[in-house]
Amino acid sequence: MIRVIVVDDHRLFRMQVKAGFKYDYPEIFICGDAESGEALFALPELETADLVLLDIHLPGGISGLEIALRLRKEYPNVKILTISAENDGETVKSMVMAGINGYISKQKSDVDELAQAIKTIMSDLEYFGRDIASIIYDIFVAKKNTLTPSRDEFTEREREIINLCRNGMMSKEIAAKLGISPGTVNTHKNNIFKKLNINNTMEMVQYALKKGIIRMDG
Repeated sequence: MIRVIVVDDHRLFRMQVKAGFKYDYPEIFICGDAESGEALFALPELETADLVLLDIHLPGGISGLEIALRLRKEYPNVKILTISAENDGETVKSMVMAGINGYISKQKSDVDELAQAIKTIMSDLEYFGRDIASIIYDIFVAKKNTLTPSRDEFTEREREIINLCRNGMMSKEIAAKLGISPGTVNTHKNNIFKKLNINNTMEMVQYALKKGIIRMDG
């Protein structure tokens, strides 16, 4: 069961998402909903949620970006999927830099894509809608031009984890293979992200391949 909280200021949208998952995707359970950031952080269900489905423009004093940043700080294990009609480059970039796990367009998505996005993210991958993909690529190109770490700046364990991520392995699988805990795997990944000034596994693998830190054949 995947426990999801929907944060959107339109009550009808929240009801539609809840009804759609209930009948078509019962494995995704809407455990709570909120119309603002203040209401979200008042929900006791946030302590046990797996993912927050987050709109950007919300009433009250907390924006979607501020919510994402606060979730990353206070609830680091909760995944964040942004769904918004605001899809300009600066907005997408700011949300990606805040550490979200996915971003899809409210105008072009439906319950089926929402379910696909949620399941993908809960598999420790990122999910970006097709119309967001080109923006994400431009962000990656801009960021990689400022990255300088060499192979020698990564520990042997970090290179092992990068290579296993390249093979599509999730944190739990990597932990089992290396004989360490999933938490230790995530700590290593976060250290790699800091060295590269990135926020997600996709960028990490792309950079490592480009710079020869890992190879396609091994």
